[in-house]
Amino acid sequence: MMSFPPKYLSKKTTALPMHGDRSLRSGLSGLMAFAAAALIMSSVTIAQAQTASLGGGGFVYTADEHGNSISAIDLAVGSVATVPIPVSPHNVQITADGMRLLAVGEPAAEGHGHGHSGGAHGGDETKGRLLVLDPTRLTNGVVDEIIVGAHPAHVVADESGERAFVTNAGDNTVSVVNLAAKKVTATIGTGRYPHGLRMSPDGREVYVANVEDGTVSVIDASSLTELARIPVGNTPVQVAFTPDGRRVYVSLRDDNQVAVVDTATRSLIATIDVGPNPIQVHATPDGRFVYVANQGTDAQPNDTVSVIEVATSNVVETVRTGKGAHGVAVSSDGALVFVTNIVDGTVSAIDVATREVIAKFSVGRGPNGITYRSPQG
Repeated sequence: MMSFPPKYLSKKTTALPMHGDRSLRSGLSGLMAFAAAALIMSSVTIAQAQTASLGGGGFVYTADEHGNSISAIDLAVGSVATVPIPVSPHNVQITADGMRLLAVGEPAAEGHGHGHSGGAHGGDETKGRLLVLDPTRLTNGVVDEIIVGAHPAHVVADESGERAFVTNAGDNTVSVVNLAAKKVTATIGTGRYPHGLRMSPDGREVYVANVEDGTVSVIDASSLTELARIPVGNTPVQVAFTPDGRRVYVSLRDDNQVAVVDTATRSLIATIDVGPNPIQVHATPDGRFVYVANQGTDAQPNDTVSVIEVATSNVVETVRTGKGAHGVAVSSDGALVFVTNIVDGTVSAIDVATREVIAKFSVGRGPNGITYRSPQG
């Protein structure tokens, strides 16, 4: 399951379990019961008539950490397929060409098999896993399973799809994986408890949110070295580049804020108040807005998404999605934003033009990370 240490939580609140922390495994029973009651597998509820963009196709994939599964939403028909995998996945990411679906997590309590008989490349059962799947044939099972570091949290791939970068929260490292060779080719030190990461639009750098020391590591994607470590605030969880690469937005979970970093000077230039316990952040392709999922606490799961206007650094809208708003992905045309709701076991689709939820899909238990694949692959 998911865990984190109470030592960097506020004295007045306990954040919902996520890979940003180490230990709190007790107290999950209420959350799990909540999620189980909300779950209706492979169903879809439409709040309004589907928009042309929603009905126009594409796919959304979720990392269902509580269910040891991945869910695939076919937006053209509104169907959901949930497939078991041999890890408890916290994050998923589609490669730029749409040919690979990457998932990271720790081995599930009981493996599912799924027709992958070769075992993990590396052979260490105490380490985390990077799984490679065919997004068009999820039911065929895992294509490759690669050993990475301890307690992997997030994964991104470079534009070519040749390399993947995986944060290892338990090791304070990032693993660099050659996907063709199916092995880790480099390990890079970071700050304490690295979690979310994203690659810059030009592919030159990777920014990594370090939960426990309040910093963001800047990694050179060529030399595979840490270039800088930027102080940003308490418990940074995820980062998001604007499309021009000039700014990075960082969720500060325990500050209820988003930090803004100037990438030219590698310095903090602003903080923006958002909802309770922000987790994932994502900029729209036009660079005008940043969507922030506010997860809330165990006792009071939040159901909002803050919409930040980049030009003014103001929150211009707060959208209600579902309890435990966590992961954020954006369609390639910028028309839709997708948010996982970890407590409800759902994905909300937000129409960017109206900033309203236009569809809600039931997926696997405890959906965390989320990624979008265009109809063209």
